[in-house]
Amino acid sequence: MNGSELTNLIGGLLILADLAIRIAALIIVPRERKPTAAMAWLLAIFLIPFIGILLFLVIGNVKLPKKRMERQLEINRMIEAGAERAGLTVDTSTWPRWFTTATEQNRVLGALPASDGSRAELIGDYQASIDRMASDIDLAEHFVHVEFFIVALDDTTRGFFAAMERAVQRGVTVRLLMDHISSAKVPVHKQTIAELDRIGVSWRYLLPVQPFKGKYQRPDLRNHRKLVVVDGRVAFTGSQNLIDRSYDSPKNLKRGLKWQELVTRATGTVVPAINAVFLSDWYAETEEILLTEEHLPAEDVRAETGPGDLVCQIVPSGPAYAQENNLRMFLALVASAQERVIITSPYFVPDEAMMYAITSARLRGLDVQLFVSEIGDQWSVWHAQRSYYGALLRAGVRIFRYPAPYILHAKHLTIDDDVAVIGSSNMDIRSFNLNFEISLLVRGTSFVADMRQVEADYRAISRELTLDEWEREPASATFFDGVARLTSALQ
Repeated sequence: MNGSELTNLIGGLLILADLAIRIAALIIVPRERKPTAAMAWLLAIFLIPFIGILLFLVIGNVKLPKKRMERQLEINRMIEAGAERAGLTVDTSTWPRWFTTATEQNRVLGALPASDGSRAELIGDYQASIDRMASDIDLAEHFVHVEFFIVALDDTTRGFFAAMERAVQRGVTVRLLMDHISSAKVPVHKQTIAELDRIGVSWRYLLPVQPFKGKYQRPDLRNHRKLVVVDGRVAFTGSQNLIDRSYDSPKNLKRGLKWQELVTRATGTVVPAINAVFLSDWYAETEEILLTEEHLPAEDVRAETGPGDLVCQIVPSGPAYAQENNLRMFLALVASAQERVIITSPYFVPDEAMMYAITSARLRGLDVQLFVSEIGDQWSVWHAQRSYYGALLRAGVRIFRYPAPYILHAKHLTIDDDVAVIGSSNMDIRSFNLNFEISLLVRGTSFVADMRQVEADYRAISRELTLDEWEREPASATFFDGVARLTSALQ
């Protein structure tokens, strides 16, 4: 075979391979996938077939390994049994019918029921929230459970680490979970794990990508939860990671970026539910079952009574669940609102259903507001988010941009005057489908009043984006917005 024939043969094989990839993609990609995601993948594969199919093979499967999915079902059964033992029932006769059915949906999906008898306070000061956690750890007598997307030892968190060390020295069991990829890429990671080992914390990676150790799943499926539980009596959750507000990033330090967060400190019947999420993740990663009377003792569930007690429900979500638990909760809440919907999300990349719910709320005459950052820390997400501004503004949604150099990283939703959600979940496709998240649903006018004050503080220093201003945006910027929007659907 001469050179010309060999070239023709190789060319023919490449054409056949390209055709085979396209045909296979049309058959495989749309299967059990949202139309927008399927179209985005097909577009990538048809435009760049060999690279596109490689990307699809690496990150195209949103499901975890079968064994991990089975563990979640087992965990849900344990949680349901624990909740039944604890007697976490609540009188729903005074609730609006829509709220009763919304909490029942959450229970069916996430196994954790709503209960009354909780208190919660908001902490918006970055250092103060970490110091408050450390203070509660200093009172621990039995156990401390810590779980964060990112954990780092630095000047901001040093007091927290010192509190864990003192707890271990008192004989308290301290367990810590951190997301593998997100924590490992922080410059001080080696020092962090060395310190955890030195002080005697029992720690594990969440969703480790360690193929040579038999631990592997789609690498961008991440555990994004943030929580701390002390003795089952007090818990923290919200948007904040255990790291300096610059994220110890030279790039962020150069730009002067600082993260603005919101954390809630909770006591009462909701604390065992937050602890159940930690114990679920601990079991998933270690196969050590702690969802027992010893670690979720029914007799130790302490209800808060009197004025100001709240109805609370923890809603876990993520790729280990068959449904998008957090998305379904957000949709139910926005669709049920009667007066106002106020959303705070650093990464606002909603799917079609969420966009319809938000714009439909405006069509019903509701006051709908969105708080986002004036600047972004992630190019693709920032531009994808911007691609929704035009439709939102034309629908009458008010958009407030929190000023630079701060990244408004807080994640919360309030509707009317008595219902709110705070947690780790962004209002974006990644948080709906690819990340493990924790959300705290609260019904109580006192808590929402506190949240309204936080929103008022945001509004006082933010600048409102108008439709006239948006329509003057240069075409070059909106071009990148559109491209980023397409890639955001690759899930």
